[in-house]
Amino acid sequence: MDPSPVILMAHESELFPELPLCDLHIHLGASVAPHIMWSIAHSQGFKLPVKDYWEFKDMITVDPNTCKGLDDYLKILHEWTERIQSSPAAVERSVYEIIGKEYRGSRVEQIELRFNPMKRNQRGRRDLDHIIHAALRGMDRACLEYGVKAGLILCLAREFDAEANEKIVKKAIQYRDRGVVGIDLAGTETHTIELSAAVSKYGEIFSMARDEGLGTTVHTGETQATSGEGVIAVVKNLKPDRIGHGVRAAYSEEAVSLLAETQTVLEICPTSNLHTRAVSEVNEFDFILNTFLDHGVPITINTDGTYLCNTNLHREFSLLLKAGVLPLERLEELRKRSFEASFIAS
Repeated sequence: MDPSPVILMAHESELFPELPLCDLHIHLGASVAPHIMWSIAHSQGFKLPVKDYWEFKDMITVDPNTCKGLDDYLKILHEWTERIQSSPAAVERSVYEIIGKEYRGSRVEQIELRFNPMKRNQRGRRDLDHIIHAALRGMDRACLEYGVKAGLILCLAREFDAEANEKIVKKAIQYRDRGVVGIDLAGTETHTIELSAAVSKYGEIFSMARDEGLGTTVHTGETQATSGEGVIAVVKNLKPDRIGHGVRAAYSEEAVSLLAETQTVLEICPTSNLHTRAVSEVNEFDFILNTFLDHGVPITINTDGTYLCNTNLHREFSLLLKAGVLPLERLEELRKRSFEASFIAS
C-alpha cells in the first residue's frame, strides 16, 4: 500500500512553511494521478493491456530499479499517457487536475504546464485548436478555483519535421494572449558531434517565437551521452531563455562558462534525473548544482512529472536538503528564482 500522501506532504511542508512555490518544468503527460488517468481511459473506451488498476498504475509510473535511461522514461509517455490524453475532454480534465493537485499538495501557486498538442490529436484526427482550447479551459477553471497563476508551454518534438514544429509555434503565437506563455523543444538528443547542425534548423522558428513575446526553453544536457555538447549547441544556435535539465553541462567548463555568460536559467528536476540515469546518485548533485551556483549559473528546482516520478515540488527541495546538497538558505534563493524566471507576467 502506498504511504499516505497527507503524512508525507505535512512533513515536507516544514521546509517552506506557508511559502508559495513555482514549478517551471512539469509535463502534462507525466503529472496526472493514476486514478484520474484510469478514469479518463475508461470514460473514452480506451483499450488497455491490463484489467487491474494496480497493474495500470505500475505501467504509467517509472520504476527506478528498472529504468535504464531517458528512452525508457519517454516510452511510458509516448505509448500510454499521451494516447490516453488524446481528446479535448481528456486534456481539459488533465490540466485542471494537475494545477489543483499541485496547489493542494505543495502550495504551488505559479505553474507552467507543458505539452505537445500534436501528440494529443490522434495524428491529425482531432483538431489542434480544440486540443489547445481544452487545455486553456482546464487551466482557467483551476486558476479561478484556487487563485493560482498558470501558463501553458507548447512543446515541439525533435522527431517531428520542420513543418509540424513550425505549426506548433504558430499556434503558440496565436494563443499567446490567452495563456500560452512559451515554447519548448523536447525529445531525445541524437548522440553526434554535429549537434550544432542538429539544432540550427530550429533557429528560425525560435527567433519567430521570441519576436512575438514568447518564452523559450529547450530540453538538453539530460543524458550522459551528449554531456555539455548539446547545451553548448542549443545556447549558441537557439538562444533560449531557459534550459530543461542541463545537468550534464556541469562537466564541461565551456558549457558552464557559456551558461553563466548568457544567464540561461536551468530547470533542474532532481528525481527525474536520477530515474533517467542522467545523474547516478543524489550525492552527485553536490558537484553539479554547486558547480553551477559557484559560477553564477541561475538554476531552479522543478518536478518534470509528479506522478510518473512519484514526487512533488516539496519533495524535490527536501531531497536536496536531506542529502546535504544545498543548505536551506540556498534553497530559498532557488525558490524565489523560479518566480523571477517564469514566463508568466508578474
